[in-house]
Amino acid sequence: MTLNRIGTRAMRLALCLLVTVAVRPVEAQSITDVLSFLVTNRSIPTDDFVRDEQAAVATRDTISKLLVLELATLPSSSGGGFTYRLEPALGMVVRTSDSFGPLFTQRSLAAGRGGASFGVSYRTTTFEDIDGRSLQDGTLVSTASTFRGESTPFDIETMSLRIRTDSMTLNGSVSITDRFDVSAGIPFIRLTLQGERVDIYRGQPLLQATASASASGLGDVVVRARYNVLRRGASGLAVGGEARLPTGREEDLLGSGRASVTPRVIGSFERDRLGIHGEFGYSFHDVSEALTYAAAVTAVAAPRLTFVGELLGRRLDGLGRLVETTLPHPRLAGVDTIRLTNSGGTTNRLVAVAGFKWNVAGTWLLTANVLKPLTDVGLNASWVPSVTFDYWFH
Repeated sequence: MTLNRIGTRAMRLALCLLVTVAVRPVEAQSITDVLSFLVTNRSIPTDDFVRDEQAAVATRDTISKLLVLELATLPSSSGGGFTYRLEPALGMVVRTSDSFGPLFTQRSLAAGRGGASFGVSYRTTTFEDIDGRSLQDGTLVSTASTFRGESTPFDIETMSLRIRTDSMTLNGSVSITDRFDVSAGIPFIRLTLQGERVDIYRGQPLLQATASASASGLGDVVVRARYNVLRRGASGLAVGGEARLPTGREEDLLGSGRASVTPRVIGSFERDRLGIHGEFGYSFHDVSEALTYAAAVTAVAAPRLTFVGELLGRRLDGLGRLVETTLPHPRLAGVDTIRLTNSGGTTNRLVAVAGFKWNVAGTWLLTANVLKPLTDVGLNASWVPSVTFDYWFH
């Protein structure tokens, strides 16, 4: 088949789609519906519907899972920054540590019998890329046709996605004994998605579809427990666990639609003004089963101020990455079809966090921090700021 015949066929199909699809923006549907519309309705004729459908579904599911992973596994506050214990020799309650502790990494110390905290945190995220590919500049290739041996496709379809989340999380903790406490996080999330799909044939762009949707509501609630099995001053070892409940709407990607459990081992070493904290855990029945790990360094700059630096990591099983696959066109000699699909396999994600905890007044604690992805795995934003207010009472 000649290039002219290819061009005629592609242009006819493009014009048909322009009339029937592109002039009708999709609104007021669920996030899943809109994402599916943008990803699975492709216009380039490849004469291989099965592979087109498989690749489109894999791409849609990967984006959905990554977005749910970001929302359903939001790092939550490590709890109230004040830790106390009863000192028998003095007959009074004293501070266990001068540090207010890490940001998201747990520490081994419990807050102290009868202690409790309540906090509110806010975070906003605008996702800019997925697996190292830009989401917003229209270069995310979904399907393309190219002559073998040429580097530039003659027909290419691209997507652009603008995804933003705003979350407010209510955090609370209660210490049952000097060594055992429980805590919970209740997230409320607003998610907005806008996107478009464009076909570029021989350098001429043609808008195929536009779509938008927004959703807001309760996310997946998290409940934690921690027991301090070994304590030496402010240092020690603890075991804990976390359960995430499927309270967020799955169709709007506000929740995972399943309950998950993450047992953890937590260790802390504190001397004077410096502290080192670490934890390991494994998530079962999550969006992707994952080995989780975290490390934090705390520095007491003043009696009311603690600076914190952290690394948060996840080894995700089976989630894979978005990759381009190239296969020969089943009917056109010398023509290859490029599709965006999922590679499968294990991926590793690492995030750096820097921030501070400031005792504003009394037992009010202000926490401010920023997250920075160190890997290009999954959905990423350049910077993710958040702020938290905590109040501790006894």
